[in-house]
Amino acid sequence: MESWVRFNSQSQAKERVLRAAQYACTLLGYTLQRGGAAAELHKTITQLEAHMSLTRKLLRLGNSVEALESAKRAIHLSDSVLRLCLTISHLNRAMYFACDNILWAGKTGIISQLDQKKWSQRSFRYYLFALILNLTRDLYELRLLIDCEDRYRASKHPPSPHTSTAALHADHLSSPSSSPVGLSAPPPVILAGLRRQLHLLVTVLYSNPPLLLDLLKNSCDIFIPLDRLGIYPTGSGFVGFCGLTSSILGILTMIHPWLKLKP
Repeated sequence: MESWVRFNSQSQAKERVLRAAQYACTLLGYTLQRGGAAAELHKTITQLEAHMSLTRKLLRLGNSVEALESAKRAIHLSDSVLRLCLTISHLNRAMYFACDNILWAGKTGIISQLDQKKWSQRSFRYYLFALILNLTRDLYELRLLIDCEDRYRASKHPPSPHTSTAALHADHLSSPSSSPVGLSAPPPVILAGLRRQLHLLVTVLYSNPPLLLDLLKNSCDIFIPLDRLGIYPTGSGFVGFCGLTSSILGILTMIHPWLKLKP
């Protein structure tokens, strides 16, 4: 089992590069179509995209095994939220790869009379569930880090009760409650709280590049199954841009492993 996982990981870099090229072709095809390019050129780009997609499916043969191994490791995590999100996410990825393998067999003619549309939709549904869980994990970790940063700042600079009371009194005197009706604005206390939360968010993301990259990657990827399943159609141009962006981010995490979010 472990030897297969090691062997399979060697093909992931090629698959990531092909993924970037595939979605670059999707974006290029959309641009050519909008620019009124020759139909023959657009057809060539579309065929190239299809070939790359089929090659990627070949490289992903056996990825279900790696996803199941990841699920076995995730089930032992101490944090219950991370354990639930990551375990179910990896199981969904395993099902996604299994459906993708069957789809590859149908496209190559190994399995005849395969309903490719049904299996494609089934594959994208598993992919969507996995991405939703990954985003939930990212937001959970982001919330934990923000709370930790907030407590750290509070311990370094505890607020003075006299200063806070005076500030609130001054805010009350200048608050919109004394302004004419219809000209009210959000209370300064709320605006200050929003600015503080935004500053915490930026600080946490800036100091945690792996979390930032994973959040951006999953946010881009989720538009792909949403479009393919017809839940939120965005068009081939936007899908191509999102797929290309997430592929580049994925390649970065392979070149620099410290950028990969763990566990």
